[in-house]
Amino acid sequence: MNEERKVALVAGANGVIGKNLIAHLETLPGWRVIGLSRRGGPGQIAVDLLDAADTRAKLGGLDDVTHVFYAAYVDKPTWAELVPPNLAMLTNLVDAIEPVATGLRHISLMQGYKVYGAHLGPFKTPAREDDAGHMPPEFNVDQQQFLERRQAGKSWTWSAIRPSVVGGTALGNPMNLALAIAVYASISKELGLPLRFPGKPGAYDSLLEMTDAGLLAKATVWATGSENEAYNIANGDLFRWNDLWPRIARYFDLEVAPPLPMSLDVVMADKEELWTSIAAKYGLEVPYSAVSSSWAFADFVFGWDYDMFADGSKARRAGFHEYAETPEMFFRLFDEFRKTKVIP
Repeated sequence: MNEERKVALVAGANGVIGKNLIAHLETLPGWRVIGLSRRGGPGQIAVDLLDAADTRAKLGGLDDVTHVFYAAYVDKPTWAELVPPNLAMLTNLVDAIEPVATGLRHISLMQGYKVYGAHLGPFKTPAREDDAGHMPPEFNVDQQQFLERRQAGKSWTWSAIRPSVVGGTALGNPMNLALAIAVYASISKELGLPLRFPGKPGAYDSLLEMTDAGLLAKATVWATGSENEAYNIANGDLFRWNDLWPRIARYFDLEVAPPLPMSLDVVMADKEELWTSIAAKYGLEVPYSAVSSSWAFADFVFGWDYDMFADGSKARRAGFHEYAETPEMFFRLFDEFRKTKVIP
């Protein structure tokens, strides 16, 4: 096969991760990109990966795919409920593609720090790729084990990419922290309120890290050159909200008041009418439904009253040396939200 001929199949094309991955791939020579999403879109295939028959019907003709980038995700109320659908989607995709794509070289799996039990409570930091596992259920682990079993004896390889909280601009996403902060700040400003950190006591002072979506895209493509390895990928700097939160407030020309624990998912439930008036006042172009999907995720992140970071040295030792500065990442994302009339 011509080494320059690469066809990428990106599952989860409309998400924070998939959207940026496609944008990066399209800048690289020698790549053709096919996006997959439930809703579809320009240059995408609309497919329900939960439906094995629909997946086979829609993807069965993609015999030239060389690389699968899996970043699809379906949200559920509990950790246990996340396992069956998220494992089924990956299984259905591989079942449809592997038999027909005879030139398949690599499957990239997007994971996260849940592999280390980070969502359960205080865990060993910095987390390393070879840390001991934890009690299931956890779909990230099940997905990797599926790929490990499936790859045995095959010519293709896999990689598992483990970012921290990802910073990006996709709307309508259940896990966009930057958007949640931007909308929370915009509503606070409209109400004449200071910007209060809404997280748990202790979360304001904990150490965290984030992963820029553009940086993550570069690392994901870089890792396709590895053979069956997992990599932690983060910006490269650590921060505490007690330092970054006042800087975010200054960006929005807001005062800072002491933290006050509250659930954004609860206090923002009645803000659609207010947002509609803000949108009319400032000529915004997106409805409240497009900017209010991440409140529960923001509550989750702001509830981390323990350190949340991993050791990224494995990727550096293997040759990936890109980094991003987290404060500048936030400000760039806020600028983009303003430029695209998502926030005032």
